[in-house]
Parts: sequence; structure tokens; C-alpha cells
Amino acid sequence: MENMSLERVFEVEDIAGVESAYPRIWGYYYYQRAGVNFSVVGLDFDLPSFKKSFNKAIESFGNVRDKKFMVVGEGVKRVLEENYYSDSFNFIKPDGDFLNLKIAGVFKADSSLESSDTILVPIEIAREIFDLTEEEITDIVVQVPNPLEVKTVAQKLRNLYPDCRVITKDDIKASYQNVFDFKSGIFLTLFITSFFAFFILVFEKASSVGKEQIKEIGILKAVGWEISDILKLKFLESSLLSLCSFIVGFLISYFWVYILNAPLLKNIFTGYSVLKPEFELMPVFDPGLFVTIFLATVPIYIAATIIPSWRASVIDPEEAIR
Repeated sequence: MENMSLERVFEVEDIAGVESAYPRIWGYYYYQRAGVNFSVVGLDFDLPSFKKSFNKAIESFGNVRDKKFMVVGEGVKRVLEENYYSDSFNFIKPDGDFLNLKIAGVFKADSSLESSDTILVPIEIAREIFDLTEEEITDIVVQVPNPLEVKTVAQKLRNLYPDCRVITKDDIKASYQNVFDFKSGIFLTLFITSFFAFFILVFEKASSVGKEQIKEIGILKAVGWEISDILKLKFLESSLLSLCSFIVGFLISYFWVYILNAPLLKNIFTGYSVLKPEFELMPVFDPGLFVTIFLATVPIYIAATIIPSWRASVIDPEEAIR
């Protein structure tokens, strides 16, 4: 990735349809000791930013006298404290020198997904960390007030700067949706595999009759039980077993997801990063989904139990006991 010239900011602002353009200096800083990446963002604490959450940080920490400071996200704060950096942190610059920055406070946004791994520093400090000159920036944020003109402005930027990549909010949303769909596909694969295994078990149970079951039903018929009585008994037995199993499985899954906060399973969607945002899953009960899962499992299991019982009950009692 190549840096761009600061002059392009003024050129972009002259494009029809553009309300404002903000230069950005940001990048990833790899903290080797913890094995995580910090998102370092440079801000001009004397001017308003393009993001509401950044403006809150500017209002809170804009009066800090010592300009060698940083505002960290909750995830960054947690990692630094685990590695004994409670008041300040030493950045290693590209030339090998150390840059000590005081931790002025914690950066909080409306979404912890945004702020967890973020470090906000004065823009001059960001240039020093990434070894940029005063005329260099990493990218430009362009604000277009009319949503209908976004694609037109994006095309103008591509034509004006063919060496740059133009990304709109819709592109970012599509990218995140693709990632979510990919991880959802992994979960769906596990779900289909479990369902397939369940139906194999049901099919095997429905297509075969055990010798012990045949002998048991033969004894019942020998002592005077009718076929209808045997089927009623097996129906009650399988109904009680399947209902109890379904309720126990539901309670275990509820406990696993909402009490234990879905360990292992949650990582499929959030990833395994040390700096993943902390959040709690809110309990939600969907009656339609509950009934669907019930109808897809319990009646099928009951039917798989009744069918072999009926096949065994029509066998002659004497032959069945033998």
C-alpha cells in the first residue's frame, strides 16, 4: 500500500458533489508480546473529525497539555495492563527508536466493535509512528451529502486517481456481509451434519427390529396384550423419552449460549483475536423456531419407534419368544 500526497485533499474537495474531504493517517501496529494488532489513528485534536465517536474523544482529551499521549480502546487497555503497561506504552518506530506515550484515557464508542482495538493519538505522533512526512497521508475520507451522488463521485475519483482504490460504505457493508455469510455457512454446515446424523439414527431405528424387542413384545402378547395396547405403550414410552430429551437439550443449549456466553461456538462468528470486543448475548425466544425444531425431531423419533414396534407385534408370540 502506497501513501498519497496531502495535496489530493484539496483536489477532492473541488469535485462537484463533495461536501468535505478529511485526510487520514492510520495503520496497524503489531504488538509482538501479545500477538495482536492495534489500530492506530491520528487525529487533529484542534479540529472536528468526520466521526461522531472521534469528536467525543476530541472534546474529552483535546485539552491535554502533553502532546505525547494516546487514548486507547477497552481491548487495548486490557492487553496493556496484562503486560504491565498501566500508565504509558513504548512504541517501536521504524528506525528502531522508542516512543513513549502516556495513556490519557479510554476511548469508548457506541459499538465496542469499533473501539476495542483502537488507539487514538495526535496526528503528529501518528506520522512519527509510521514514519510519514508532513506531506504524506494514508487515505482520504470523502463526505457526499446526497446519497444518490455517491456512485457518481466514486467514479469521478477512480477516473481522477486510477492508482487509488475507492471504497464506499456500501462496499464495506457488502464486505462485512460476505464475512458474516461465510462464518454462518460454517455453522450451517455443522447444523446440517448434526441433522443428517440424527436422520441416519432414526432411519436405522425404524428399519430394524432388535431381537430383545421382538421377544419383549412376544411375551406381552402371550400374557394377553393386544396389538393396540402394545402400540399405545410404545407410543407413551417414546413420547416421554423424546419430550424429556428435547426439553433437556433445550435447557442445556440455553445455559450454554446465554449463561456461559456460548464458548467455542461464539468464536465461529467473532474470531479468535485477543482484542475481540466483549459483549453479552441477549436471551431471545422465538416460538416459531421452537415449534419448527420440535416438529422436525420429536414426531419423527416417535414414528421411528412405533413402526418397528408394529412390525414386531404382528409376529406370532410363540415364534417371537423363541
